[in-house]
Amino acid sequence: MSQTPSVSLDDLESALQWVSATGPLENAAYISRTTGQIFYASSTYDTEDEVPEDVGNASLYWSVPHKNDLDLGRTLAYRYVEERLPREYRAVQEIFHRRGAYARYKELLQRSGHLESWYEYERSATESALLAWVEECGLRIAAQGEGSVA
Repeated sequence: MSQTPSVSLDDLESALQWVSATGPLENAAYISRTTGQIFYASSTYDTEDEVPEDVGNASLYWSVPHKNDLDLGRTLAYRYVEERLPREYRAVQEIFHRRGAYARYKELLQRSGHLESWYEYERSATESALLAWVEECGLRIAAQGEGSVA
């Protein structure tokens, strides 16, 4: 009987950041269903990883989602403002209709004294979303100090 592969939450968060650092489909991260090893790929950047040829086979690899697929992008920002700064909701909507939205969003949060609160909210939401995704996939989060199961 094979053991369920595991991945550390830190490694999974790094993979999510990699996938989400660019537009959808530019960067990708794949997790082996047998070993839990993460492979990084990009259509625009060279990576050090030697990506297996069969990485597109969904029965062998999980594809790490983009933050937008987990409602961790603009949707999360709207949710935060709705809960914590409802008077700024309209301003935030306008911010997200132009380029450079996250920088302007963070400036608004800084001015209102909410930037650190936002970072905690975002961290917590990211962790919760990743844990839900892992459970849905049947992957396992490694205990601290535990490596991937081979």
